Amino acid sequence: MTVHTATPLDGELPAPERVWYASYASNMHMDRLAAYIAGGTPPGARRTYPGCRDRRAPERSVAVELAGRLYFATESPVWTGGRGFYDPTAPGRMRARAHLVTVGQVSDIAAQEMYEEPGGDLDLTAVLREGRHEVGPGRYETLICPGAIEGVPVLTFTAPWTLRDVDPLTPSAAYLRYLAGGLLESGPWQERDIADYLAACPGAAGNWTALQVLELLTTGTGR
Repeated sequence: MTVHTATPLDGELPAPERVWYASYASNMHMDRLAAYIAGGTPPGARRTYPGCRDRRAPERSVAVELAGRLYFATESPVWTGGRGFYDPTAPGRMRARAHLVTVGQVSDIAAQEMYEEPGGDLDLTAVLREGRHEVGPGRYETLICPGAIEGVPVLTFTAPWTLRDVDPLTPSAAYLRYLAGGLLESGPWQERDIADYLAACPGAAGNWTALQVLELLTTGTGR
């Protein structure tokens, strides 16, 4: 299975009808993403999500690698331990799963990530022009456009800070297991390769070994 990469945007794009929503954490899993789109309570969550105005499943989902780094920081009230963030300025490559959705759907997914009610479309003018736009100060209120796949913009959300600005925090076993499963579900990456990747991410590095992450993925056990 192909791993896609985002190509730089060639000038300012016209307002798109669809985007690739690139998830690098729990929404790599289709069952969890379905709760954001169709509404419901995903596995491991304490919240019930209202869902999108348009409840259709993504047209396609593809594996992607983006310039930058996945890291773990700030404690998750759901998973405990550090949660995943994307720093597009950090050296390295981040693995993700991109879902082809409408602008309305990605706007409603973003609203739910931002603990707001869905209902209005995001203005993507600034993020498509600059590659970054802070909608608000919250943990997932900064929009990032790292480029395009097949001419369609890639869009994701992260924190306004960078990896250099925050202390990494060790992710929990349950969270790492879920992320590892999402990467495996994405298709092209093998179990040992996934374990090596996650164990090297800041927050996990030095606290989790690749073997321990592999045990989480293959046996469901671990510390």
